[in-house]
Order: sequence, then structure tokens, then C-alpha cells
Amino acid sequence: MRQAVTSEVPALATAAEYFFKVGAEGKRMRPTVLLLMASALTDLSSGGADALSRARAASVPDDTRRRQQRLAEITELIHVASLLHDDVLDSAATRRGLRALNLEVGNKLAILAGDFLLARASVTLASLRNTEVIELLSRVLEHLVTGEVMQMTAKPERLMSFDHYFQKTYFKTASLIANSAKAIVLLGGHDTETASHAYDYGRHLGLAFQFQDDVLDFVGSGSVLGKPTLGDLKEGIATAPVLFAAEEHPQLSALIERRFKHVGDVELAHDLVKRSDGIERTKELAREHSALAVKAVEALPSIDCPHALRCRKGLKELAHMAVNRIK
Repeated sequence: MRQAVTSEVPALATAAEYFFKVGAEGKRMRPTVLLLMASALTDLSSGGADALSRARAASVPDDTRRRQQRLAEITELIHVASLLHDDVLDSAATRRGLRALNLEVGNKLAILAGDFLLARASVTLASLRNTEVIELLSRVLEHLVTGEVMQMTAKPERLMSFDHYFQKTYFKTASLIANSAKAIVLLGGHDTETASHAYDYGRHLGLAFQFQDDVLDFVGSGSVLGKPTLGDLKEGIATAPVLFAAEEHPQLSALIERRFKHVGDVELAHDLVKRSDGIERTKELAREHSALAVKAVEALPSIDCPHALRCRKGLKELAHMAVNRIK
């Protein structure tokens, strides 16, 4: 991935490499999920001794595995590009414990760095020469833009709608991992039913991950998260804990509809959420989607390869970690 973001223009190289340098890589959850999914469906034991086959596959990946690795790289490039663009739109100050890139190099160069990452991702995607995979990842780009515009332009009454919130959350967070998981299975030559289970896993994992993010924005530590808490409220965004709390405290509705713009709105909303079941109900929602992600792994075709089974266990553990993490 570091090789993929190099540029002969020093300023562009510095900006594009900002979140790929050592210590700023983030969780790398998306490529981890994709490579686990690829391995979870690959029977290495049929080629000889399991340990020997695994070693060979790790040291000299075949063409299918290398194409799947490229897709994992593409997914992370798209994700980081979306972060750069989001930070400009939100006037963010920190990201992953560092100063946001827009503060380091300015908004224009930060946007161009995000565009550069998307361009590199697109070139690599085209090299895979798989029309269905190209369509899936192109749809993800459309969803990222659609979700952001939905968030920015929603009418006051829509801000109170759970349907609107879920759809926006899917577009902004879950679509990337869901469609990438489906694509990685198709690259592996598996059938559409298996690809559908992979999609379901990614969708539910992404939603569980975001709902836990919503919880951590209220109960987490800024120093641990690497960004300030209550960020969504300050940006005028009503997340799941707030929407649930509004069912108990109707006075929240007016605050949500005006996007917490008045002096004291953020503090009042925070207090009302704390005095409601909103956070606990959001935790439960995250756990439900985590459980559905585990079910999707269990629905994958049976396989007798010990390494594939370990990777399936890893996918399940990631689903549990998504809702038990503190950052």
C-alpha cells in the first residue's frame, strides 16, 4: 500500500502517504477482513501437507491470491481517501491521534490527496479486469458520496428518521466492506450464494462497527479514540443514541431538527442521552448486527481445511471485537 501511494511530486507524496506511514496506519480492519474471507474459502490442504501448502501460499501467492490482495489494497485506499475528504468537510482537527491532514497541508491539498488515492485505487481496480468487481467497487464510491450528501442536505423531519439514519450509515460505512467482501469471493471463483453470504457478513460487520462508534462518541475517551468525543453532536449529526433518547425525551426533537446549532444544544443533548436508554439500546443494536455477521460466516460452504477454519474463527472474533472495542 505504501508503494501504491508514492508520487514524484513531493507535496502530493507527503499528503498521500500521511495515513500510510508507520504509526498512522489505523486498525487496517478492512484489508484484514478481506484476506481472512479469501482464506476462509480456500482449501490449502488439498495440495499436500497443510503446513507446507500454507507456507507456499504465503511466500509465493498464486494469481488469484495476488488479485485478492490487490482488492484489499484498493479497499483501504478508498477508505483513507474518504477520511481525508470527510475531515475537510467536517473541519476535523485530529484523526488517528494525529493532526488532521487538512490542518497540516490545507484543505485544497488534502482534497487532492484524497482524489489521488481514489485515482490510484481506480487504476489498480481496472487492472483486475473483472467487470462485476469493478461495478461493485464503483457502486461503493457512489454510495460514499450519496451518504455524505444525505447527511448534509437532509430536511429537518428526515433527521428524526431511523430509516434515513440506517440508509446513510450503510452508504457511508457498511457498503465498502460489504461489497468488497462480495468482490473478494467472486475473485476467488466462488458461486453467487457464497458471495451473498460474504456481502451479508460485511454489511452487518460494518453496521455493528458504526453503531459501536456511535456509542464511543458518548462514552469513550478522546485520547484513546484519537479524536474528540461528542464529535457528531458538534457537527449537527443525530446518531442512534440520540434518536433512541428522543423517544424518551421529546424535547430532543427540536434540537435534532436544528442540528444542535443553538448555544447549549450539544450539552443539553448529551445530558438527555445520558439520562435515557439510548446508549444501551445502541449497544444492543450493535450486538444484533454482530450476531448476524457471525451467522453469515456459519452459512459459508463447509470446508475441511484447518487454516480456512481458523480464518472463519478470526472473522467471528472480529465481529465480536467490533462491539467490545474501546477505540
